[in-house]
Amino acid sequence: MIWVISRFIVEAYKKVSDSGKDKIVEKTGVNSSIMTIPDSGCVMENGASCLPCTPEEEKKIVTDLRNESERNLKEGNLYFVISSSWFRKWERYVGIDGDENLIGNQSSDSRHINGASSVVAERPGPMDNSDIVENGSDSDIKGNDIQLRRMLMEGQDYVLVPQGVWEKLHGWYKGGPELPRKMILQGVYHKKFDVEVYPLCLKLIDSRDESQSTIWLSRKASLTELFQKVCALKGIEQDKVRIWDYFNKRKYAQLSVSNKTLEESNLQMDQDILLELVDGHQSSKIGMDSTGNDLALVSLEPSRSPLTIAGGPTLSNGHSGYRSNLYPGSSLGSGLADMDDGFEACNSARKVEKGGLAGLQNLGNTCFMNSALQCLVHTPPLVEYFLKDYRAEINTDNPLGMHGELALAFGDLLRKLWSSGRTAIAPRVFKGKLARFAPQFSGYNQHDSQELLAFLLDGLHEDLNRVKQKPYIEMKDSDGRPDEEVAAECWKNHKARNDSVIVDVCQGQYKSTLVCPVCSKISITFDPFMYLSLPLPSTITRTMTVTVFYGDGSRLPMSFTVSVLKNGFCKDLLLALGTACGLKSDESLMLAEVYENKIYRYLEMPLEPLASIKDDEQIVAFRFQKKERGKTRLVIFHRWQEKAELFGTPLVTYLVADQSSGADIEAAVSKVLSPFKKISSAKAHVGKENGILLDGLDEECSCSDAQSVENAELEGTSCRDLSIPLRLTDDRVMNFNAFKKDTLFESGKIIGKLLRVVLDWTDKEQELYDSSYLKDIPEVYKAGLAAKKTRQEAISLSSCLDAFLIEEPLGPDDMWYCPRCKEHRQAIKKLDLWMLPEIIVFHLKRFTYGRYLKNKIDTFVNFPIHDLDLSKYVMSKDGRSYLYELYAISNHYGGLGGGHYTAYAKLTDENRWYHFDDSHVSAVDESDIKTSAAYLLFYKRVRSESKVEAGEASHSHSIS
Repeated sequence: MIWVISRFIVEAYKKVSDSGKDKIVEKTGVNSSIMTIPDSGCVMENGASCLPCTPEEEKKIVTDLRNESERNLKEGNLYFVISSSWFRKWERYVGIDGDENLIGNQSSDSRHINGASSVVAERPGPMDNSDIVENGSDSDIKGNDIQLRRMLMEGQDYVLVPQGVWEKLHGWYKGGPELPRKMILQGVYHKKFDVEVYPLCLKLIDSRDESQSTIWLSRKASLTELFQKVCALKGIEQDKVRIWDYFNKRKYAQLSVSNKTLEESNLQMDQDILLELVDGHQSSKIGMDSTGNDLALVSLEPSRSPLTIAGGPTLSNGHSGYRSNLYPGSSLGSGLADMDDGFEACNSARKVEKGGLAGLQNLGNTCFMNSALQCLVHTPPLVEYFLKDYRAEINTDNPLGMHGELALAFGDLLRKLWSSGRTAIAPRVFKGKLARFAPQFSGYNQHDSQELLAFLLDGLHEDLNRVKQKPYIEMKDSDGRPDEEVAAECWKNHKARNDSVIVDVCQGQYKSTLVCPVCSKISITFDPFMYLSLPLPSTITRTMTVTVFYGDGSRLPMSFTVSVLKNGFCKDLLLALGTACGLKSDESLMLAEVYENKIYRYLEMPLEPLASIKDDEQIVAFRFQKKERGKTRLVIFHRWQEKAELFGTPLVTYLVADQSSGADIEAAVSKVLSPFKKISSAKAHVGKENGILLDGLDEECSCSDAQSVENAELEGTSCRDLSIPLRLTDDRVMNFNAFKKDTLFESGKIIGKLLRVVLDWTDKEQELYDSSYLKDIPEVYKAGLAAKKTRQEAISLSSCLDAFLIEEPLGPDDMWYCPRCKEHRQAIKKLDLWMLPEIIVFHLKRFTYGRYLKNKIDTFVNFPIHDLDLSKYVMSKDGRSYLYELYAISNHYGGLGGGHYTAYAKLTDENRWYHFDDSHVSAVDESDIKTSAAYLLFYKRVRSESKVEAGEASHSHSIS
């Protein structure tokens, strides 16, 4: 009963005046003298609570609390997990649309369920997290005992809200279950706050009876906390227990009470730990042979050598031995005391098997890391380098590096993989280093193998940089000098600050040319690169119909149907649309989606994928003068006054002046409406006799801006005298306020430089204006009976390179500062390859990211395995060989936010390809390695001609 009364209270409250603290009207049946609704809630006379707030107030309270939390980030702050399905209902209720979405990750389909609708959404019921927890909907279980389902994605499956927001939402809606999570501080040099959604799960095995228990702790918890939790669980005194790191069911290391974190101890998600009692009467049977004798602790490291990890002795298989105590007593030595372990011992006395065929265990969504690592550890120059003594090149003082720890961890892992036969390795130590120095890869979420590769190449370079003190070098402009001179100078300057095996092997140089579209100033620079990210040109097109409205009211809207690439971007649609409608050089178009008589979203990101626009959507474009962009935007909605409901397509124009009055707003609205004004056929005849060009039919026609003046003389009234009532409104178009003609609106004080007004139409206005142009907006695509499906054709690697090197304008968010104009310009950019490295990596850009949609392109790219000739793409004529051969591939299968990574790699010594799928390694035919899953392509230079080698020697000497 209370709930029903509360609903009536809210409905009534929405209909009273705009003061925010008005009394409840008598319609509710509740005595208005004993109840008021303040900003933060309402309290009845007897102390009972009714519905706390209006939707607008809830939205404001939550937004303010969220902003306050962002300003006060610190370790230990409490956040709560809420199911996205419930949270989106709440967002719809309070009127949060895609542009201001609090959770930041929303699919394009959410327009059908989110706050773009003019219909007020229903208030959601109690919070319900049952769809994201393992224990179902039992809300009696407390937070730390309820575990989230694995593989959930933030934004898509759940959202995180600060404690203050949770307390408000729970007070308003109740429900649950409660899922608190703490904020932790990640990283060493690049610190980052992160909410630990998935704490570390450890499986405790009691050696007394081999029973198992599950323990959940933060990976930032100390070993002391682990001992305390285990002892409390088992009811044992702490000095009588021994806990082992029991990874892969082997005693890897004995843990000791200390402040060392579980993460620093390399404990992994879902791994085992072993509990033993120190008391000899309760000795463990685990770790004993069949006769009850203690087994020796299995060694998980190769035999120790008096030399260091970076320069060990040669093993019988030609590879170096290694040990972890590089620089004994230093942080490096202690940091690598624990080695990455395999399923079996890696003793040098064991029979030596073929190297390079070891898999990498998946430690929990680490297939992306395993894939990138397998490609790198099968890169011949890097294998040769890290199997030798590289100790002298470790740079422990580079502030941009990781004190050599990343290089040492990678080198150790590479040696392990090349000396363990087919024994799979668990890269626990390497993952720990990665989490310390690149916190974005910490935890157990899926990541991008290309992003990891970029970090590793850069990190290895800085750890191995031979330059100890980087000199300051002032870059010079090209100033018309020969390209050869400028390129050599830029490379020399680069090498003066960056000199490592990564630079020697993996870095090339490209030429970047920028041309100012105003003064034609040309700027040429030569920059280094470590990989090339290639776009995938699409061969599939789609037709799109867009209606263009004129922001200056110069003519009626017109629909244009254009053909664009299906996997293209909004910039491609704008280009095609601009050509179709004859866009002038000083004009621009702004795209928007109209949904239920509102502008649901503006498509202002040039690289927004067109895949985010569905065929059944209504897309409009507003045509403006470029100089108007950046001024106050005026959005004009249309409402039937009698029915109090919205109709038609909103119109958009700009208020050019920095300060506008109410009269200026009315004039701007009148100007935009002028093409829709009807005139009689008799007046149209008079207009024609006066030499006025009218854009209309016999009975009625529309007047352009110029015609408005003439027609005003004919009718005795100005077309700018707006007869339709005009009111200010809010973002939900729910509240309406009148304003006077002398009311001033200063651009700098208008939030977001955005004003919204509503025209209240009556039958009288329908006789004066033709509103059909506002209603009949075609969909993007209307499928016909004879519509044919097109299929994506395979594309070549060379076409991807051509697309990468094509000349194109910079985006509006990436303007170039022209030194001649002294202003930022949307310059024309052209890239050219100048010098290619020994190893070249091609990143096929299969993932596209827009504000509303993430998409994966599964197009098959036909790439050569042998004899990739890149000489035609290289501008520098230095006599070097630019013939390449493929040796590794990083593959991605599946969709975004998940999927699976594997790798193909070639053992050059035996000229055979292998498939690396985490722990599993198998031979594969060369004919099977070309798939649509190829994501990263690794090529090495082919050395075959003596004259080429001579040219390379000359080039090496000239650039060193």
